[in-house]
Amino acid sequence: MYAVVVTGGKQYRVMQGETLRVELLDAEVGSEIKLDTVLMLGGSDGVKIGDAVKGATVSAKVVGHGRADKVRIVKFRRRKHHRKQMGHRQHYTEIEITGIAG
Repeated sequence: MYAVVVTGGKQYRVMQGETLRVELLDAEVGSEIKLDTVLMLGGSDGVKIGDAVKGATVSAKVVGHGRADKVRIVKFRRRKHHRKQMGHRQHYTEIEITGIAG
């Protein structure tokens, strides 16, 4: 069974036992969280969307927090003596899907 959930403004297709990185969540390491915004449920009996998934939740365990690799941004204009470099490291939360109820 799989589900499509929304967290941090992004949609993820998740299955039980999967580990994934999502936008930073305000939760302690080792705690259980519930993802309530389920868009779709799928399995051997078919696909459910819309009103059929009202009340469905995905439970997950917080494995850890971290920062992703640095992304380098370079702005350059030729012949203008203009060059600008910036960098960014995005914070993330790593979660493990423990169950899909729906």
